[in-house]
Amino acid sequence: MKPGTPPHRKTGPAPYHPRHSPRKNPYRQAEYLISAHNLNQLPADQGWEVAFAGRSNAGKSSAINALTEQKSLARTSKTPGRTQQIVIFTIDAERRIADLPGYGYAKVPAKLRQHWQEVLQEYFETRQSLRGVVLLMDIRHPMRPFDEQMVAWCEAKGLPVHLVLTKADKLKRGPAQSTLLKLRRGLPEIATAQVLSTLSGEGRDQLIARLNQLYEFPQAANTAAVEGDKMPADSTRTDP
Repeated sequence: MKPGTPPHRKTGPAPYHPRHSPRKNPYRQAEYLISAHNLNQLPADQGWEVAFAGRSNAGKSSAINALTEQKSLARTSKTPGRTQQIVIFTIDAERRIADLPGYGYAKVPAKLRQHWQEVLQEYFETRQSLRGVVLLMDIRHPMRPFDEQMVAWCEAKGLPVHLVLTKADKLKRGPAQSTLLKLRRGLPEIATAQVLSTLSGEGRDQLIARLNQLYEFPQAANTAAVEGDKMPADSTRTDP
């Protein structure tokens, strides 16, 4: 256990392999719980929580809806930046998704922007139930400065971060896989990455499998190969 890691936070989740798929989807039962403007409005800081973060136009809401196979669980909009609170979805009595306010694009007042900078900094520094971060980014514009800062922070804290390149259908398969492999080569050991298309469903099973590991679902150790999601081998890096 790394120095400063709370004793009840487990580190070092099972190794992730992008060809693994869950036998079932436990996220179908996800339900909206609360939208919190301040941290004291969040559920009790216990159990397992995974934060979904990303730019306001990265497709977080669409990814959550695809993950849960629910069309309108997370609010989607043609105007990025509508999520301006920490939205909590429960998976079961002990596991939650925290949909964080998008950053970078949203047109919000300076006072509100400052409020969220302070709230999110405190959230990441103090939330003991936080077991990992899913960092979403448009595959056409990967690793902007804030994305790099988030990955660096997770590495410093020993917190697993899973990068999801959304809108994969916007690129042909070759360029999409090339972008993914290039991204993986520059990642620290604490990070993993994949592509996702909410339109075609490509990558959904990979996302479920990785989340199962972060949430420590029993079936995370019992996965089957996904024939349709095989990706070219990356000879320069082996994902943890």
